[in-house]
Amino acid sequence: MCFSASASFGAGIILAAVSVISIKEVRKPSQIYFACIPIIFCVQQFVEGFLWLALTKPFFAPLQQITTYILLFLSQVVWPLWIPYAALKLEKEHENIIFQRALLAIGALIAFYLGYCLLNYSVEAQISGYTISFSQNYPMKYSIPAGLLYIIATVAPPLFLTIRKVWLLSITTIISYSITTIYYQDYIVSVWSLFSLFIGVSVLVIMDEIRYPTTKNSKYYYSSDRSKNSSISNQDFKALH
Repeated sequence: MCFSASASFGAGIILAAVSVISIKEVRKPSQIYFACIPIIFCVQQFVEGFLWLALTKPFFAPLQQITTYILLFLSQVVWPLWIPYAALKLEKEHENIIFQRALLAIGALIAFYLGYCLLNYSVEAQISGYTISFSQNYPMKYSIPAGLLYIIATVAPPLFLTIRKVWLLSITTIISYSITTIYYQDYIVSVWSLFSLFIGVSVLVIMDEIRYPTTKNSKYYYSSDRSKNSSISNQDFKALH
């Protein structure tokens, strides 16, 4: 939820750089989904930038509907599926895999519901003050349970991963929700955009931990490049003596 087209495009450019670094940290196919989180944020920022232009510049007005739907699709359908799936692919502990699958099922449920609402109820974006607000005529009686399931699907999976520092993603997301709810309650759908840079950076920290675990408690410790490099160095040292 940036406050102008230039701010959205600027954030998108920064996130593009973050995305490149994040992808370079990938060492196993199972890590690619988590590493791609900044890329989705990047796309989201650029789409929001064009939505700003569509709402403020007559020349870009034809883009208003499609950018509105793309932005809501990413926020309401992609994220509750992507976050738990990315977490599931990282998990190595068998017992926790079952729990992560349950969270993915919750994510699939809320993504299906919000996707259905997005297709069958009217939505509209408009500028309110210095932000973009979204008018969504979804059924009010399901708004609270849908909101709770959405939070569970997007916050809980990283929080319960048995990998050190992954909780950073959940913490930054929780802070995003809290600040947005307090100060921008009518714009909660844009929570991902508001703090996308901070969440993107947290993904970099996590990817570095996965690649170079700092403690033996990490499930990735013995398979990391750092561990391999250390063993090679020890062998060379013994050979010299």
